[in-house]
Amino acid sequence: MRVLGVDPGLTRCGVGVVEGVAGRPLTLRGVGVVRTPADAELGLRLVAVEQGIERWLDEYAPEYVAVERVFSQHNVRTVMGTAQASAVAMLCAARRGIPVALHTPSEVKAAVTGNGRADKAQVGAMVTRLLRLDAPPKPADAADALALAICHIWRAPAQNRLQQAVAQNRLQQAAALHAAQAASQAAPHHASKGRTA
Repeated sequence: MRVLGVDPGLTRCGVGVVEGVAGRPLTLRGVGVVRTPADAELGLRLVAVEQGIERWLDEYAPEYVAVERVFSQHNVRTVMGTAQASAVAMLCAARRGIPVALHTPSEVKAAVTGNGRADKAQVGAMVTRLLRLDAPPKPADAADALALAICHIWRAPAQNRLQQAVAQNRLQQAAALHAAQAASQAAPHHASKGRTA
C-alpha cells in the first residue's frame, strides 16, 4: 500500500509518501513541504497548495491519501488556514478517485509512538526509526506527514474490516426493511381483493 500523508497548512503543508503493509518494514518514497508566501492573497495560496499536492500525486501515484483531521484550537485564524489546506488535499484526491482517510493528531501519535500525547520530537524520532532514516525529516510538518502515512498503513486493515462490517450490516438492514415494506404493501392488497370478492 502506498500512502501520501498530508499535514495541512497554508504556509507549510507537509507531504510524505510511505509504502508498505502492517507488520512489515516500511519504505520512504518521498518527503517534503509545499510552501506558500504568508503575504500572498488567500486564493493564490490555495492554488499553490493545490498545484503542489497535484505534483506529488502525479509523481508518486498513491493508493490512499491520509490527511490530518482539523481540530479546534485557540487560534481561529490558524485553524481556518489548516482547514482550507486540508480541503484542498481532499479535493485533489477525490478528483482522482483516491480514497481519503482523516486521522486526528492523537490517533497518529498513538499509532506511531504508542502515546497519544507525544510531542513533535518523539514523533520525529519514531518516524526516523521506523523508516530507518539517518535523521528526523525537517521541518516537523514533513515528519508529521510521514507519521500520518504510517498511521494509515497500520490502521487501514482494521478500518477496512470495520467499514466492511458496517457496510454488510447496512445491506442486511436495507434488505430486511425492503422485505418488510414488500410484505406490508402486499397485505392490504390481498385484503382489498378479499373485500371485492
